[in-house]
Amino acid sequence: MTTPDTAQEPIFALSAKETAEIAAEVAHSPQPASAMIEALRIVQKHRGWVSDQSVAAIAKLLGTSTAAVDSVATFYNLIHRKPVGRHVVMYCDSVSCYVMGCDKLRVALEQKLGVAPGETTPDGRFTLLPIVCLGACDRAPAMMIDEDLIGDVAPQNLDAVFGRYP
Repeated sequence: MTTPDTAQEPIFALSAKETAEIAAEVAHSPQPASAMIEALRIVQKHRGWVSDQSVAAIAKLLGTSTAAVDSVATFYNLIHRKPVGRHVVMYCDSVSCYVMGCDKLRVALEQKLGVAPGETTPDGRFTLLPIVCLGACDRAPAMMIDEDLIGDVAPQNLDAVFGRYP
């Protein structure tokens, strides 16, 4: 996991805890770069998003290029490359959810939160994001808040849904 240039040089863009958690993932991987997605998820778990400096530090730790880590980070829509709110609200806009009324849900979410997709509420509480698929077609329209999947979402029930997220 360490290369000659990283053995003596600490990686300041990652905390000791993040580095230890990434090292634990690398230990279970056939090659250090195989742990790239998990490394990104670990940093995001601790910071809420993954900065350019963190991408560079992950690349150095895994012995790969910054471009390789950045390409993975930007490909996966669950990795946030800019700051997000305390809670991330993702509404599904796939075909199934579209047919079942995700446009009405999107409008209701925009009105409830006072932001457009891609924006964060002024208090930093919520970020609203569209997502291609949540894998809950049988419960469309669906949304996810943080790690919580919510199906059969009716716009009139949003007050109760959001009441659970301080």
